[in-house]
Amino acid sequence: MTDDLMSPDGRRRCFGNRAGQVELAHYHDTEWGVPVHDDRHLFEMLTLEGAQAGLNWEVVLRKRAGYRRAFHDFDIGRVATMSDDELEALRDDPGIVRNRLKIFSTRSNAAAILAIGREAGSFADYLWSFVDESPVINDFAVIGKVPASTPLSDRLSRDLKARGFKFVGTTIIYAFMQGIGMVNDHVAGCWCHDQPAR
Repeated sequence: MTDDLMSPDGRRRCFGNRAGQVELAHYHDTEWGVPVHDDRHLFEMLTLEGAQAGLNWEVVLRKRAGYRRAFHDFDIGRVATMSDDELEALRDDPGIVRNRLKIFSTRSNAAAILAIGREAGSFADYLWSFVDESPVINDFAVIGKVPASTPLSDRLSRDLKARGFKFVGTTIIYAFMQGIGMVNDHVAGCWCHDQPAR
């Protein structure tokens, strides 16, 4: 355990330890590594992870409310039917990342999720089948040892791309898997390490 895990509030975290990182610390403590089976939440996290590509995750978290407003609280059916004009208008919305490809990918990803639902029952059922319905629990000593991708994220990424998803490269997908609890990468010394079902 190293001192760089220590936060001003006295809790040791994998990340979100610097003063002022309120959103990041809250995300770490309440979401990162916690299993998610709700399709709306899964869609939200996939969208945010895609938006984060090339940016800082803390910046995206601060825009979360803007994303929920812009994309109808991540109602998958509504987003899948958003018009080109609606999506173009979002390029002027400072509450989200205003990259055109990322904005339009949200609609196409919603449509792909609906297609998976018709095939697999739900997006959650599809995703969790990749880990036999049980989270992968890792035990890394420090956050620097946590990989950016794995063979599992490679496989899921390839399958999502084949189904028409955008912004689902293996690094994005590994971060997504961590965020939705398919993988628990809380490191030794983190207060969440032994609390996988927070």
